Amino acid sequence: MQVQVPAPKLSARTEREKPSEKGSVNSKVAVHDLNFFYGRTQALHNISLEIPERIVMAFIGPSGCGKSTFLRTLNRMNDVIPGTRVAGQVMIDERDIYSPGTDVVELRRRVGMVFQKSNPFPKSIFENVAYGLRINRVTKSNSELAGRVEEALKDAALWNEVKDRLKTSALSLSGGQQQRLCIARALAIHPEVLLMDEPASALDPIATSKIEELIFDLKKQYTIVIVTHNMQQAARVSDTTAFFLLGKLIEVNSTEKMFTAPNEKLTEDYITGRFG
Repeated sequence: MQVQVPAPKLSARTEREKPSEKGSVNSKVAVHDLNFFYGRTQALHNISLEIPERIVMAFIGPSGCGKSTFLRTLNRMNDVIPGTRVAGQVMIDERDIYSPGTDVVELRRRVGMVFQKSNPFPKSIFENVAYGLRINRVTKSNSELAGRVEEALKDAALWNEVKDRLKTSALSLSGGQQQRLCIARALAIHPEVLLMDEPASALDPIATSKIEELIFDLKKQYTIVIVTHNMQQAARVSDTTAFFLLGKLIEVNSTEKMFTAPNEKLTEDYITGRFG
């Protein structure tokens, strides 16, 4: 099926919902007219959306539609790719993260990221979680460091499984445990936003269920954005869902409405399996 993607109507928002210059009061992240380029190739087209504080927003869409690229614009991870270029605004707490003088290291402390494949360091479980705290000189004593590591492991629902073997290698953990360890490592430095790029795609159903339960619990403290190809997972864990296609944002809606009565025909076609 050949898909014709129309220009988004206010990026799938109505005039009433259109964000102000600085975003609405309760928006943690507000993106305005974002375009992104890999060299001469445009990957994202005029993306605008808002992410309220302390919710889970899921990004869905076919492979190659721009979900992960857009996710990485939210903490400037794409900066490390030569030849990339961004136009538009990404506002976090009403500050443009692409403005001159932005401290990118500080930005990535505030906006943590968990990748598709778990990537524990070849260090102990304790040192994996302590790594960011050490390099950022966040703690002032060994006891404070130990407390922050324990807190992060508890937040990642891993503490009870590893508390008696903190000095053993992180590589000895199961795949699901390694992913929760990477989440603990991200949480240790107390980010405000947590980006998750297909965090359960390589995990078995039991481990996936634990990650989903964890996401549900974490939204009490964090704003979470998750990219997923699994529409059932998006329906289970997210409050709002954004549908991307060919680098364009087609629709943003409450997850319940998105999966029962979407506004856009393209969204309905994708969710019902007519393409993708």
